[in-house]
Amino acid sequence: MSLQMVSTVSNSSLLQPGFSLLNFDGHVFFFGQKGWPKRSCPTGVFLLDIKQNELKMKPAFFSKDSCYLPPLRYPALCTLRSDARADEYQYIIHGGKTPNNDLSDKIYFMSLVSKTGKKMTFECIEKDLGGDVPEARYGHTINVVHSRGKSVSVLFGGRSYTPLAQRTTEKWNSVVDCLPCVFLIDFEFGCCTSYILPELQDGLSFHVSIARDDTIYILGGHSLQNNTRAPNLYKLKIDLPLGSPAVTCTILPGGISVSSAIVTQISDTEFVLVGGYHSDNQKRLVCNTIVLEDSKIEIVESVSPEWTPDIKHCRTWFGCDMGKGSVLLGIPGANKQLIPDANYFYILRCKGAEDDKEEESITQICSQTSSEDPGDSTPFEDSEEFCFSSEANSFDVDDADTYNEDDEEDESETGYWITCCASCNIDINTWVPFYSTELNKPAMILCSSGAGHWVHAQCMDLSETMLLRLSEANVKYFCNKHIDLNKGLQTPQKVVCLKKPPMKPLRRKKTMKLSMSTKKSFLRRLFE
Repeated sequence: MSLQMVSTVSNSSLLQPGFSLLNFDGHVFFFGQKGWPKRSCPTGVFLLDIKQNELKMKPAFFSKDSCYLPPLRYPALCTLRSDARADEYQYIIHGGKTPNNDLSDKIYFMSLVSKTGKKMTFECIEKDLGGDVPEARYGHTINVVHSRGKSVSVLFGGRSYTPLAQRTTEKWNSVVDCLPCVFLIDFEFGCCTSYILPELQDGLSFHVSIARDDTIYILGGHSLQNNTRAPNLYKLKIDLPLGSPAVTCTILPGGISVSSAIVTQISDTEFVLVGGYHSDNQKRLVCNTIVLEDSKIEIVESVSPEWTPDIKHCRTWFGCDMGKGSVLLGIPGANKQLIPDANYFYILRCKGAEDDKEEESITQICSQTSSEDPGDSTPFEDSEEFCFSSEANSFDVDDADTYNEDDEEDESETGYWITCCASCNIDINTWVPFYSTELNKPAMILCSSGAGHWVHAQCMDLSETMLLRLSEANVKYFCNKHIDLNKGLQTPQKVVCLKKPPMKPLRRKKTMKLSMSTKKSFLRRLFE
């Protein structure tokens, strides 16, 4: 093993505990920054370019028909292939924490749709599930198994917030272990089924899971309920006959007491377990080799690299598998650094020089745990630990592409980053979400004056309720500048009515009241 420090050049502050790495076509992509995506990368996915011990980041692009993918931290990831030996694959992303520290229960499919020179375009699709849908969580794992020509995804473990009905004011956002259920997800039919196995008694998170063919091995993990890191080693076997699936669990000896370790694959049957924690205040500096052959697992201690004094003495560390036996490790930076929240990064190469020359055919394998940043919990909890992903593709450090900041599109005067009115107060450098419906860009609404133009809902003093009402209804909206035009269009035109002579009302004839003498005089004259 060899350990080499790398210097970060651009956007290094985005690499915080909880990130994940995706490997497409031999290129490694960073996903899951803490906070909202920067304006230079609205997708929140960056290409990691590491050359001559320098780490640079370049924003990636999504296709027009892609859904929005929030910068999730601590999700579960794995690759999905049509069969165990297929070259083409796509990533499954489930759960994780959103920038608002909410937990996601959504599941996404991310695939590479085109590659033109330096530009790689991805497609992200959100999948709907029915049946026993897993609750929102983080710190769990998802794997794909193949049996009898069919494949399903297997989800297990993780943590979630305390249910609303059980929350108290003092412990509003406390986390608890998810129930130790095994979820089988069939994406072909969009259905999910949960299984309760007697061998799995306690909930686990930050464990290691390795999948091969129809078997998943679950190693280590931390239980919040018991506050233990038991030397767990479970073997899940998934059988997919024509009828209902069969799930069996076997408890194996020889497990390791560890949480938040990183797994990287160095051959078809050989893996390396790196780092993790023995306890809340003790890092695990020992490495292990894991060999899977003939439905058996063998775990032996291997030679560890020469850890630097900074790594030995740091409180926490985090990292992720880069593929082809390489691991990206990060440790918190010193307070004297000019850039706040910056970290130091190392690349650990677990394969020898001769092994690097050989191209290994790698089967589907995925393992993912989460890592919480120190600001969200007390020191040395598992929620601060590694984010890892054991994926099966190579990381090519000799790639000829270079990073050029001039290639980035300037969005300061286009799209959402505009000055929509004279009193516009949206600053692209300090913008934070104003509405709960906002994700990575300010909420906007179209003014219907002339050819139409976009304005910020916040600058127009629109409430979120009104914004949603106008967005749902098929009505015209006019900004503050063109509100007079709006009134002119909404006021109905006056209609000239034909004048008709008014009808005179009938008047009652007045009756005269005569005195008695007058009546007698009238009668006398009448008879004369």
